[in-house]
Amino acid sequence: MIHREDEKISIVPYFSHLTVEGFRRLRNVSIPLKRLTVMIGANGVGKTSILDIIDLLATSANAGLNKQINDLSGIKAILTIDRAKELTLGLKMPVSGYDPLKYDLTIEPNGNGYSIAFEQLIQARQPYPVPFKYIDSSYDSITYYDIEKRGFAHPNIPKNKRTNSGSLNQGEEKPIRPTWDHNPFETSLSQVPRMYKEPEDFRKHLSSSTFYHVLNVDPRAPVRLPQPMRPAELPGKNGEDIVSCLFSLRETNRDRFEMVEDTLKAAFPGFERLDFPPVAAGTLAMTWKDKNFTSPLYMHQLSEGSLRFLWLITLLQSPGLTTVTLLDEPEVSLHPELLSILADLFREASSRTQIIIATHSDRLINFLKPEEVLVMDLDEDGTTSAKWADTLDIEKWLEEYSLDEIWRTGRMGGRA
Repeated sequence: MIHREDEKISIVPYFSHLTVEGFRRLRNVSIPLKRLTVMIGANGVGKTSILDIIDLLATSANAGLNKQINDLSGIKAILTIDRAKELTLGLKMPVSGYDPLKYDLTIEPNGNGYSIAFEQLIQARQPYPVPFKYIDSSYDSITYYDIEKRGFAHPNIPKNKRTNSGSLNQGEEKPIRPTWDHNPFETSLSQVPRMYKEPEDFRKHLSSSTFYHVLNVDPRAPVRLPQPMRPAELPGKNGEDIVSCLFSLRETNRDRFEMVEDTLKAAFPGFERLDFPPVAAGTLAMTWKDKNFTSPLYMHQLSEGSLRFLWLITLLQSPGLTTVTLLDEPEVSLHPELLSILADLFREASSRTQIIIATHSDRLINFLKPEEVLVMDLDEDGTTSAKWADTLDIEKWLEEYSLDEIWRTGRMGGRA
């Protein structure tokens, strides 16, 4: 489905800007994000770190900050070596008809742990010069707005249109402090009670993010085995629900299932169809019928590239796509001819989820547009910089060379 750019903001939620200070090589990075963002650059330049940061923010919105930081070996282990004493993150989300929401979070080491030194969720509101602060926190000083408290007017409703229950004038609205136990190791965003619609949407969309690493296709990997039937709108990070997801698509969303099969036919000329033979009570296998063989192929017989491509197109056609989909090296094991199809799938899916990708594949870049490619590079001091390819002076080069050829020559940076 194709939308105009101005329509997407109201139809598909997305995050428009990310700032990172003090995370690994990301000493000071400010990135305008798009609905499809494909990062390319050399090893160790910070592509996966961007995915890790967005995943960290998403997890923090689900009250999982403490666990996530521990999984990353602690706050001190992730700070930019010799150059950062704290981690500062910022994220913006457009709001249809209003100014964007802006979220800022600062985490600093404290002994063997950490403290949340600063956290704000704010929104500018015209014509007032001071942004409205939905959340304003510093260490153990926590304030927020609670819509259940009488007299608090919605910040985006003009005073002359407010009801009696929300008739406070500018400057009279008062934030409140928690009367409940506030966990100092989790963000206020994940803990405060229900807020106004816009900050609630921000919290919901930020927490709705999924990070997909390279699919495990080992001989005993979940994606190769028969699977129990259960409700599944996604194929799973390890492909553990791919059978249930595709079977459900076939039964309830035939158009999307046929798109999966049509994509497989375009990618693999011998492919005919997918079938779902039962193997035990409540358990299904999945088979791949190839016109060149009399018997179907079971999942454990498929090549790594075929499995990964099937998993990717199932994911991108799934009805349960989260607000943000993070993909690390989706091109692994794929034949270069499949990358053209994959690029089109990314574009189509970006009307339903914001897709952010880290890749090393110059072949994939060949099938993308400059405005879809974010070039990650190292500055002289060893820290990361990021520039969109369409902001670089490459127009004359594009007259004679493809985007991947320009990248390989180093004209776009990101090569070392």
